[in-house]
Amino acid sequence: MAKSRNNLLGVGGQRKKLSRADQHGNGPAAEPNRRTAAEQKQELVRKMKERAQAKQDAPEGAPASDS
Repeated sequence: MAKSRNNLLGVGGQRKKLSRADQHGNGPAAEPNRRTAAEQKQELVRKMKERAQAKQDAPEGAPASDS
């Protein structure tokens, strides 16, 4: 008899093992000053705009500073 293809036992990988602190909400993810993804994206966009503005303002022959 052929193997059953309807048996999905074990499909989906393993669950992440959580420490006791993580289970109770006291782990590293519970830091109150942690930035959200939206805040990180806003910061990245701001930096990119600043660099683009600096390149526009720089004279043609002078390289823009990358600090």
